Amino acid sequence: MKITAITLDRLRPALDPPLAAAWDPEPRRHFDATIVRVHTDDGITGIGSGDTMAGFEAVEHLFLGEDPLDIVRHVKAIETANFHGGCYWPLEVALWDVIGQVAGLPVATLFGNSARSLPAYASSAELKPPAERVETALRAREAGFRAMKIRIDRNRVDEGVAAVAAVRDALGADFGIMVDLNQSWRMAGDTAPASDLAKTRKLVRRLAELDVFWVEEPLPYNDIAGFKTLRAENPGLRIAAGEMHHSVPELLRYLEEDVLDVYQMDVVLAVGMHRARTLAELAQLKHRAFTPHSWTNGIGVLANLHVSAGVGGGPFFEFPWDPPGWTPERRDFMLTEPVMIDARGELAVPQRPGLGIELDEKAVQRWRI
Repeated sequence: MKITAITLDRLRPALDPPLAAAWDPEPRRHFDATIVRVHTDDGITGIGSGDTMAGFEAVEHLFLGEDPLDIVRHVKAIETANFHGGCYWPLEVALWDVIGQVAGLPVATLFGNSARSLPAYASSAELKPPAERVETALRAREAGFRAMKIRIDRNRVDEGVAAVAAVRDALGADFGIMVDLNQSWRMAGDTAPASDLAKTRKLVRRLAELDVFWVEEPLPYNDIAGFKTLRAENPGLRIAAGEMHHSVPELLRYLEEDVLDVYQMDVVLAVGMHRARTLAELAQLKHRAFTPHSWTNGIGVLANLHVSAGVGGGPFFEFPWDPPGWTPERRDFMLTEPVMIDARGELAVPQRPGLGIELDEKAVQRWRI
């Protein structure tokens, strides 16, 4: 089998009303998605998505004419291409989709088949005052979610803690609450400094008193000593990070020095599916959790789900959900049906061969740039 072509569809639907995501300097008025298709001489086409694939045309020749099943070779080639400025892990997703179709199995089966579904948590996007956040948390529980992640702005700490406290009071001790401080990385052009360690230590102690399940990205990635301090001071609370950590050696260092409780590398944005599997298994061998970030689109959600279910990630899986600003219908506009949880709050692995992606070709045509 040979790769005969790799095609990209760059899509951009408008967001009206805009999404005021906590990590964006300005409200998001459109949603970009790049669809990658790997075509083969056997008639099998694999589909991937996640990052923009900017500049991929310059390295496309590295893959044309190669056997799509030679996945380790392709992972190494993608890493060399990424080193020079791109982020081409959506190509690996499409290759795994091909491999699953050739094998006649879901990709999660090839990755270990540890779980057929995973409990999902509702991952919020926007900063909301306490009453509004309680309302969305109640809607989340009604939809089946057993937990929700709440964003806190480093410049609006009291309001953020009040929102967490209000959700805890309204939904009780059985509802899981995670908190994301979004301090480890920045969107392009956002040069504002992160909160210092003293302020963060105080905030995390307050959140521990509210029985928060984990605090995510409380510090910049390079503050390894700070992460260790937070873990040591708050034994009843987990520290999570790593979603956009592109360096496998640095993630290995985190594991060797036992920096985190929860490792979150996104398979379409950070280190790819193959490498994430290795790092996830190492984390689990150290009795640490793997719960990947999944904030791209439905194809990225599925790619992360297949890896996480394959290796037995958990105890939750991230499901972007914060209506009305962010819904599965908005996120998965390129699919025939949005990826959804079931009534039990579980996200099931599609049992079709490959990743189980079904593109809405009319939507692709409509929103193609």
